[in-house]
Amino acid sequence: MSLLKSEPFAAVTSMDELLAIAYAMEQEAIDGYSKLSDHMRRENRPDMVAVFERLIGEERQHLGNVVHWSEKVMGKKPDLANLQWEPADTFDDEGASTVAPELLSAYRAFSMAVRNEERAFLFWTYVAAQTDQDALREAAEQMAREELGHLTTLRRERRRAFHAQHDARPRAPTLDLPELELRLAAKLEEAAATASGDEASSLEELARQARERSSGIAQRPFGPSPLLSNGVAPEVSGRIAPLCELLLDCYLDFGERLPEQDSRSRAQQFSAGAVRCRSVIRAALM
Repeated sequence: MSLLKSEPFAAVTSMDELLAIAYAMEQEAIDGYSKLSDHMRRENRPDMVAVFERLIGEERQHLGNVVHWSEKVMGKKPDLANLQWEPADTFDDEGASTVAPELLSAYRAFSMAVRNEERAFLFWTYVAAQTDQDALREAAEQMAREELGHLTTLRRERRRAFHAQHDARPRAPTLDLPELELRLAAKLEEAAATASGDEASSLEELARQARERSSGIAQRPFGPSPLLSNGVAPEVSGRIAPLCELLLDCYLDFGERLPEQDSRSRAQQFSAGAVRCRSVIRAALM
């Protein structure tokens, strides 16, 4: 499944409009998770009600941040009347409202939330790229950084849910980040060889970026990643999508906890690259 089905079709032209869009996106997420919570309550799934209420709480906090920012820079709350167009395709319940409730799990719910945050991150990077106003570009970039922070939190919750529902497995082979990036590059090049046109070019460029990250980390390591301490299972290291997901998890973790700002910023840049890589993979290969 791809992330954004298309780039935002219009440029944002004012701070009022940007903040209104941010408010509308957060409210859409709250409404979506609220419907899922109500659905799970009707289906007598209190465990899933708790998960969706957790997600509602996260989005309400994000909404409050947008309101606070608007009051600080504009002197008022966001006004939806300033919307010149409505952002589309940034929230998707991925069929959770219609699937049999027995098939839902905390891991699946958090996975859906992660993808929604990835879509929001990509949306704001597109908005930043489309504007020619420095203030709006900086605001959109700040929104993108906020979404990256939300993404870190939700991916951590997803990891917890994954480990909670799976039994311990035998220790897998130990691989470091440079080797994993090289494996990702090789997989991307394999995919590019069977693609054509712009798709092949995109995959080749992503492979080049992966090799560049591998070289950069080899020269300036981030240090050991706790996410790799138990090894990397072959079904992850040998498959392009989960491999990219693992690398993104590692960079998000480094971007949150490394002590030096320069290292955190570098890890966040790698996170952004991994998000974009994951988006292309979904669009091209899934």
